Amino acid sequence: MCKGLSSLPSSCLERAKDLRVKLSHLTETHHKLKGQDGRVPLDLETLLKNRSALQAFRGFLRSEFSEENLEFWLACQEYRVSPSNVQKIKSSSIYNQFINPDAPQEVNLDAETREALLGVTDSPCADTFDEAQQRIYNLMAKDSFPRFLRSNHSIKAN
Repeated sequence: MCKGLSSLPSSCLERAKDLRVKLSHLTETHHKLKGQDGRVPLDLETLLKNRSALQAFRGFLRSEFSEENLEFWLACQEYRVSPSNVQKIKSSSIYNQFINPDAPQEVNLDAETREALLGVTDSPCADTFDEAQQRIYNLMAKDSFPRFLRSNHSIKAN
């Protein structure tokens, strides 16, 4: 089967070696992304729980200049489990980073949700950002995540 390899031009051999390395890398990445059940995450919720898949998704969003939704969602997750004595500081930080109309990473929230958050950031509780976080999750699930699955980033992740 390999008798004819020595007669191939060196450029073909180099290309074959390069393809072998790439396939090896893809296989390795695929195995890293598999969940405990051995499958690659096919839904956003599963992806967000998998460190490697999350990194691939973040890279995809960064390439589209739209990682603010993921960063907001992650900040809300961290906020939710924060001690109550830290929540006011984190609440203010999340508002200034993502919700304020002049925020550097402003997320796409409707005016009603945005106004409701402005009213509660002075006296935050663990579920202060739940509604906004769910809206952003739904946005990612319907928009960013399907694009990610169709992208080269997903291919690299698989």
